[in-house]
Amino acid sequence: MAPKNRIIIDTDPGIDDILALLLALSSPAEELEVLLISLVRGNVDVHACLRNVVALFHTLEAECAFRKSHSLPLKLDGITAYKPLIAIGADEPLQDPRDSDFFHGRDGLGGIHTSHPHLSPRGEWQELFREEQSVGELDASVEGAALRGDEGAEARDHAHSFVPSLRPAHEEILRLLRENEAGTITLIAIGPMTNFAIAAAEDPETFLRAKEVVIMGGTVAMHGNVTPVAEFNVYADPAAAARVFALSGPTPGSVLGEALQGVGGLKPYPESLSAQATVVMLGLDITERHLLKRGMWEERVKKWRDMGSPLAVWMGAFMGEMLAKMERLGEGAAVQLHDPMCVWYVLTREVEGWRPSHERGWEDVRVECAAQWTRGMTVGDVRPRRRRNSDGERTYDHGNWLGARSGNRIVRIVDSPGDDLPAQRIMDQLFG
Repeated sequence: MAPKNRIIIDTDPGIDDILALLLALSSPAEELEVLLISLVRGNVDVHACLRNVVALFHTLEAECAFRKSHSLPLKLDGITAYKPLIAIGADEPLQDPRDSDFFHGRDGLGGIHTSHPHLSPRGEWQELFREEQSVGELDASVEGAALRGDEGAEARDHAHSFVPSLRPAHEEILRLLRENEAGTITLIAIGPMTNFAIAAAEDPETFLRAKEVVIMGGTVAMHGNVTPVAEFNVYADPAAAARVFALSGPTPGSVLGEALQGVGGLKPYPESLSAQATVVMLGLDITERHLLKRGMWEERVKKWRDMGSPLAVWMGAFMGEMLAKMERLGEGAAVQLHDPMCVWYVLTREVEGWRPSHERGWEDVRVECAAQWTRGMTVGDVRPRRRRNSDGERTYDHGNWLGARSGNRIVRIVDSPGDDLPAQRIMDQLFG
């Protein structure tokens, strides 16, 4: 039986990214299959991203062995029923790179690889992905590498819980969308949208085969986090976000303008496309109030940590650091579940309680790419004004916000089925 949801997760694994991946990989096989985890520069560079995600799978493999030895339910269908691909993506934004703020630590996981080196993956894991740079023209499959007897094939044979890809992330995204029925794969972006923008530019019609594009990014009704007005994922590559958002509207080129149409050497979008992308935005407006509090974390993980669960020990190394940091910042002893919200939305999108910002279901949200102080700001038109039946800019409508076919069509989520529910689900699935 096919799973209810099949997803591609594009990520820059920091702490809440790891929580999102754990929520996905611990979901029942009939509910969710993770086809691909694609990596993008954001919290850290892609090499650190790769080390973090391989460390995750290394830990989950150890956890499976631990649970089997203790006759405990595995509850990790994401690696026992399925075997996700991992692909390396963009290590630079489309334009104007900025340094990471290293909020999640220099390695993205609170310094875990330095403070707890015994929990980091060892051996030849880097060899799993190395062939891409040397023989990229050859067959990129794991099986092909093994048949050719390449250096690194032996290492790939030992990647039990995932399949390392030798293709760039955007190529894997497009391949999976082509090879599967349209409307069956949901794209989830929990990092900067560089990989999605590159994939969409290369083949927009294939990109539009996605069921939805669900993004953790932006903020309209509240302050930013990396600047007073910008959320980090959009700020890190505003041009990429603008290009992905533009695919939600009837005329993508009219929103982007000439500069963004060719940004980063990408191809401009055609004048017309066969469909519009359904872009679902979970911004800070909603994610900041969904918390995993220290009390719940400690209560649920204690028994497992005392038993020697590799997952509980590994998570404790970075969760303790992040909870302490949030407390020092005056935010309370809780981790905000920004990225897990996207996975939880996909799992529960049919449950009553999800509500978009506008009664028509969508809102025109645009991305500021050029300004000095508002880079990465997501600007929503919340004015109580009717849209025109005509199109084109008017003296009373600068930017053509009110035109019949202008702008973006973003499903901006502002309410969920319950603020405490995602934390409960994560802890139930991992340590229930």
